[in-house]
Amino acid sequence: MRTAPAVSVLAALLDRSLDQMTEAATDVRLFDREAVRAASDVWDNNLFPLFWAACTSNEGERERRATAVLEWMAGFGERRRGWMTEQAAIAGYDIDALLPPARPYTPGRDYLGHVMAPQCRLTRRNADELGPDYDLATASVRHLQVERAGTRMTAFLQLVVERTFTVDGSAPPALLDVWLDGVTDVAFDLSGTGSRGVILDAGAGEIGISLGSGDRLRATGGEYRLDDRSWHLSTAGRRADALTAPRTSRSGRPRRPPGGDLGADAHAAAALLHHAMLELRSVRYAARADHIPVLTLCRTFSGAGETILAAGAQKGARRREAAFQDLIRTWAHQGGPGSTRWLASVLRERAGRPDIIRTPRPPERTPPSLTVGTPPSATPSQAALVMTAWTAAHTDYRTKHPSAAQLQLALPPRTGDDSSAPWRLRTVSCDDPDAFRLRTGAFQGPGPLVQVGKPTDTCALDLHQGALFIAAGAGWNASLS
Repeated sequence: MRTAPAVSVLAALLDRSLDQMTEAATDVRLFDREAVRAASDVWDNNLFPLFWAACTSNEGERERRATAVLEWMAGFGERRRGWMTEQAAIAGYDIDALLPPARPYTPGRDYLGHVMAPQCRLTRRNADELGPDYDLATASVRHLQVERAGTRMTAFLQLVVERTFTVDGSAPPALLDVWLDGVTDVAFDLSGTGSRGVILDAGAGEIGISLGSGDRLRATGGEYRLDDRSWHLSTAGRRADALTAPRTSRSGRPRRPPGGDLGADAHAAAALLHHAMLELRSVRYAARADHIPVLTLCRTFSGAGETILAAGAQKGARRREAAFQDLIRTWAHQGGPGSTRWLASVLRERAGRPDIIRTPRPPERTPPSLTVGTPPSATPSQAALVMTAWTAAHTDYRTKHPSAAQLQLALPPRTGDDSSAPWRLRTVSCDDPDAFRLRTGAFQGPGPLVQVGKPTDTCALDLHQGALFIAAGAGWNASLS
């Protein structure tokens, strides 16, 4: 592993993000939505600084700028710094020599100056510390989501927990958010959600969560955080408050990222890539995940880190701007006609530069009478479960929400398509499900999918012979085709 110029490490981190997202979406049967979200989220407020660092032919100035950007990126917390170190190492770089020592974690304070609950590893000691302040014996499930992340399974569990300390009567319910990684066992049935009580058993190498009567989750690791605006009044909150420095006007003011003005064409290139990252990040909403062309966007901007450096290093503003125009055209060529139309739209609406690339004509549509294949309403006979979730009926900020179920499946190519075509992602949801049963076997890969009833009417879906069963009295929001 070598210590490299900071600007090379910065470019490598961008290219590693694109590689990560490509790996996460290549086979949707192993789709890793969180990997796509996390890798794209890095560049929300770091992409324009990267372009600023690259846009100078003075090597010393370029290095100074890139070092400032890396330090800014690493300042977003231990998790972000760990990602940077890991991805730089994969690219063959040692980033530690370029960063200042990591600062120890300290709890934060909200805008009122109240200390905020930290996110903690789910260990036996940490679980036991919840006891004095929250009554887990009366807790109920607000939300459960189980998802495949590549070859692993993850889960998110949200519990409504009763406080044992006094708070204002208008305080919203306290929520305990639990993230589990390496899930090994799941058993959940909607019919049992009326029974209350949660038992957290955080042993060495395994976490067990028992829910009500018979439901359970098992995992190799996990974290939790209390979503409670009144946490500062709890025993643990008062203890943290005494050890946390007061919030000052200086510490409360948001820092601005390093950067400066870019030329019009460099700015257009940065706006394109930034908008692509925002599109990719929108997979965080499961209902959007099957509408985001992850692989197409990653292919379009493949190798962007190195090519941005090459364009920015050109001597003279005119040559540099011409290089960024060429780079945008290269991205259009890599993405193909469909991507080019998208790029042209973003250039027109967000950069005011519709002149850089020509918009290809849209393909002619095939008349419906000539379409070959399965009718749109046909349900595939097999599917692979990617994600499923259930949410209890609840009131949030005085707004009532019905109970709901969500289902994300990898589906095989439609009949009549090329048999070598990739599997496709499909997300559907329903309100007020009559039944929701989930077992670990539902995630064992492609299996038999059976639909009874019409998708927009009374309908039931069964996957892997009962390992997943959802009955929707009012049907789904869309057909599963």
